[in-house]
Amino acid sequence: MLTLEIKKYIDKSVLCWLATSSLDNIPNVSPKEIFTYYSDTAIIIANIASPQTVKNIKENDNVCISFIDVFVQKGFQLKGVAKIVAKNDPEYTTMQALLLQLTGGKFPFATITNIIVKDVKRIIAPKYILYPETTEEQQIQSALKQYKP
Repeated sequence: MLTLEIKKYIDKSVLCWLATSSLDNIPNVSPKEIFTYYSDTAIIIANIASPQTVKNIKENDNVCISFIDVFVQKGFQLKGVAKIVAKNDPEYTTMQALLLQLTGGKFPFATITNIIVKDVKRIIAPKYILYPETTEEQQIQSALKQYKP
């Protein structure tokens, strides 16, 4: 499910966006900075300051996560089922070690969100569709113009 290409985009992305929904179907989208793939079917995210996300997942475990390379403007949307992994869970230590490599120990977290991916959809900027001759290099140059002060 998580191909080498998807893993490459995960590694290149600074943030991902995790969408959850409460039991009453009230949506919540929250940026996540510390995340990685855990296997070929799972993504893990450090729960640093996300009480609403944790509450929603405990009520409704269906989630959606998206991430893009902001310069190339391509990425992926993944839908799946989430579980909150606490420190007493047998997998916590292994997951924690992967996430600590990303935080360098600077961001404490008490739980981890483990998402089993069920569906994958590519994200691509409309410019690639409207102007098929657009190259990634052109898109990068355009983004640099837009984002540089």
